[in-house]
Amino acid sequence: MLKENINDLIAFSMVAQEKSFTRAAAKLGVSQSALSHAIRGLEERLGIRLLTRTTRSVASTDAGEQLFNRIVPLLKGIEDELTVLTEMKDKPAGTVRITAAEHAVQTVLWPTLERFLPDYPDINVEITVDYGLKDIVSERYDAGIRLGEQVAKDMVAVRIGPDMRMAVVATPEFMAGKVPPAVPQDLQRFNCINLRLPTLGGIYAWEFEKAGHPLKVRVEGQLVLNSNSQIMNALMAGLGMAFIPEDTVQEELKSGKLVRFLDDWCETFIGYYLYYPSRKQHTSAFALLVETLRYRG
Repeated sequence: MLKENINDLIAFSMVAQEKSFTRAAAKLGVSQSALSHAIRGLEERLGIRLLTRTTRSVASTDAGEQLFNRIVPLLKGIEDELTVLTEMKDKPAGTVRITAAEHAVQTVLWPTLERFLPDYPDINVEITVDYGLKDIVSERYDAGIRLGEQVAKDMVAVRIGPDMRMAVVATPEFMAGKVPPAVPQDLQRFNCINLRLPTLGGIYAWEFEKAGHPLKVRVEGQLVLNSNSQIMNALMAGLGMAFIPEDTVQEELKSGKLVRFLDDWCETFIGYYLYYPSRKQHTSAFALLVETLRYRG
């Protein structure tokens, strides 16, 4: 009974997480019919419906949602303990799953992994690029990378990058014949390239600060994009003015391909932190990667 229930709970948690029998079956390496049979058996034994199925979607019922929230941390804990046991050997090994925004991956994570991974061939790293502030526990990530101010207080946070600045930039061709902005409010008369952040539920308001006085400006423009690389492409094509991390445009500013504005309104702010739950049982691979990423100034 216990073994049967555990197998079916694993099947249920994967379907609830993926919201799809097709994707869940692929991840578990079983057929859709076997997966459906397992879920029906679990529901029959419990005497309650856990999933609502239609021809196009799968969703958890209230009871299913409650069960999912309870069992995922438990199953993850068992998985972590088993992983730790398998790593009791000379070489650190295992998979580390990390979610991070694109800029953090490009400027902090990737430069470290280029040096780190060749030295540890038994360590695998899975990276998900995402601007949303994912629940790393329910989504089964080992850690996330976000700006210091975005990290929840109940997480362990390890600084992995320096302070940052943003830059308001445009190509000289785009600015030809235009009066440069003198204050952030002037940006509202320019064609600006916007960034959509899923967690905030809308368009990112450009954030400025001068002499301790913060200011947010909502700009308008023809383009709304969801990644820095897309914004950079549009910016270099002369399609608008952009608000982008300073370190991504340093070469273009030096070469004159881009021009900077409102520099005195762009204050430094706390950079990236890697964060993870304090109660998590860490693998040797994870601990080693964290120490390698740790910012030492």
